[in-house]
Amino acid sequence: MLKLNLIYKILFVIFLCISSFVFADDSVFIEEMTSQEVTEAINNGKKVVIIFSGSTEQNGPQIVLGKHNYMAHYFANAIARELGNALVYPIFPFAPTGDPVSRSGHMAYIGSISLRDETYKSVIQDLVVSAISSGFKIILLMGDHGDGQEQLKEVADSINKAVQSYGVQVLYIDSIYTAVSTSHADNEDASMLMAIDHQSKLVKLINVEPLESKNTSDSNLKPSVDEGVRLNTVRIRAAVNQIKSLTSQ
Repeated sequence: MLKLNLIYKILFVIFLCISSFVFADDSVFIEEMTSQEVTEAINNGKKVVIIFSGSTEQNGPQIVLGKHNYMAHYFANAIARELGNALVYPIFPFAPTGDPVSRSGHMAYIGSISLRDETYKSVIQDLVVSAISSGFKIILLMGDHGDGQEQLKEVADSINKAVQSYGVQVLYIDSIYTAVSTSHADNEDASMLMAIDHQSKLVKLINVEPLESKNTSDSNLKPSVDEGVRLNTVRIRAAVNQIKSLTSQ
C-alpha cells in the first residue's frame, strides 16, 4: 500500500510538471513567454495585443481588494483566445480610486491604492507606445474598474489619430465594462468573481454587520456561480463582437 501511494504521488508530480510546460507553451500572456517567443508569435500573425487595467481597492468585507485584477486576467485570457490572433500584456493593477490625502472614494478604506488621473494616463500611454514599438498593429485598451474608463478612451483616441497612417490601430473597448450593469461589490460582482474562483478564496461568505457606505452595496452577499458564468459570458461576447466590428475581423 505504501509503495502504491508513493507511485501515485510520483505520477501526480510528473503530471503537474508536464501540465506546467503545456500551459506555459499555450499561454497568451507575454510575461509567461520569452522575447523570442513573442517575436515568433507576432511574425506568425498575432499582431493584436490587449492592455487590460484592473484596480486594487476595497470591495467590502467579503470581496478581496484585487477583484478587478482577477477579473481582468480572466477576461483578457478569454478574449485573446476567442480572437485567436492576440496576446496580453501584464494586467495593470492600479487605477484612480480616490484622493489619498482627503481619503475620498475608495481611499477612505485601508488597502486601497490610487493613481492620479495624469499618472494613470501616462502609464497607459507608455504601455501603448511599448506595444507599437514591439510590432503590434492593433492595441486594445480595456478596464474592469469604473474610474479610469474615460482616461483609457482619451489615450486610445489621441494615439490612434497619430498612428493610423502607419497601419496601427489603438482602440478603446468599452463593452467589456458596459455590457453588464452592476453596483460596486454587489451580488452580481461577487457572482462573476466566484465563477472564476475555483478555490473559493476571493469571495468570503461571512456574516457581517450592514455598512453605511456608498462604496459597498451589499453587506451580506448571496452570489450565484451560475449567474456569474452567464454574466461573464455576456461581457466576453460583447467585447469580442465590438473588437471584430472595429477591426473588420
